[in-house]
Amino acid sequence: MAWWRGVRCQLLVWQSARAEWKQDMEAYKAAERTARREGRPTPEHPGPPPTGFALLPWLLMGMGSFSNLLQGKTPNPWIGGLGLLTFNSLYIYVTFRSFHKQKRKETSTRVALLVMALITTGLALGYGGSWLLFFPLLGLATGAVLRGPWLGRTGLLLAALAGAISGVREGSEAVNIAYGTFLSTMVTAAILSLSEAVRELQAAREKLAHQAVEKERLRFSRDLHDLLGHTLSVIVVKSEAARRLAARDLDAALAQITDIESVGRQALTEIREAVTGYREGSLGTELDRARSALTAAGVEPVLRRTGVPLSPPSEALLGWVVREAVTNVVRHAGATRCEITVDSTSERARLTVTDNGSGESAAPPSPGVGGTGLKGLTERLATAGGSLRAGPAPRGGFTVTAELPVDPSGALDPEPVTAPEAR
Repeated sequence: MAWWRGVRCQLLVWQSARAEWKQDMEAYKAAERTARREGRPTPEHPGPPPTGFALLPWLLMGMGSFSNLLQGKTPNPWIGGLGLLTFNSLYIYVTFRSFHKQKRKETSTRVALLVMALITTGLALGYGGSWLLFFPLLGLATGAVLRGPWLGRTGLLLAALAGAISGVREGSEAVNIAYGTFLSTMVTAAILSLSEAVRELQAAREKLAHQAVEKERLRFSRDLHDLLGHTLSVIVVKSEAARRLAARDLDAALAQITDIESVGRQALTEIREAVTGYREGSLGTELDRARSALTAAGVEPVLRRTGVPLSPPSEALLGWVVREAVTNVVRHAGATRCEITVDSTSERARLTVTDNGSGESAAPPSPGVGGTGLKGLTERLATAGGSLRAGPAPRGGFTVTAELPVDPSGALDPEPVTAPEAR
């Protein structure tokens, strides 16, 4: 009955290990299917995650002891058989838990490993011979569980214990058993640690690739919003102006239509460049467009620019602010005057867009949409070390202020530039 209980216990351990393996395989396949469904790259040839089955064949090292039990060469066979079953059960339990970071650090795993060491020591002292081969098996389990800074000391201590007991029981075999124990401990830990590191690097690479895709989607959504929002607003305003002027001033209406054509062609070019990710904005170009858009909307534009010239990235960022702020003035402010001031020093640049409208120049945020409008510009500037503030001005109207570090390369004419009067 004791034999049958031991066999049943070992079968239960095997069933538990097989259930864990099936769970790992299902999780791996589910992750693979999710990656394919989301369009993310799947690992090239990673195979299923390693489990304790990789270390089970080494249990064949105990066949010599099992053979001695069957042939009646082992004194007190009931003790030997019970020790063999207990060791095998603990070995399966420990090795399968060693492939999970959290489980191998749990107290139950360490206690099971300690019990294995006590059983191995007792069997080796009691029987010697082929029973000494349980020390290398113990080394395999130890290397699988202990992969930290204590591994080297533990491996040496285990090898010394194996060598001492082998010397007492077999004499000349002590060196081989000690060497085999130390080698199995260190090699197992090295191989499993390397395999785990490779898989972690693979997972990190996939995560970085996914983040890069998300970042590019966010960039494209911001660019598309800023480009189309401004351009369509200019086209609408100029179309309305052309319709009003058509009855009394055909030449002025044709001029507005010509501007619409020019804006549309430029917008088409910018969208193509935004798709490829190589578009660089120009603050001067955006100021010219702002003047044109404000004039067509019946808003008097006043532009002032002083200080040192800006680097292309700084110009691009401030150009986005001008585009968004002017678009909001044209759409929402109901203003008659808009002042755009650019003042740059050797350290920082400041852009201010102020109107005399109703104080509600910012478009209301759209639910469920992030990274657009002033919110998106705030994120852009914060990434570059700058800031953006927007709100009603103390004297009425609405003010947008952007500050950004600059990389000076010269000086600009400090004389202010004022836009011509609206037609």
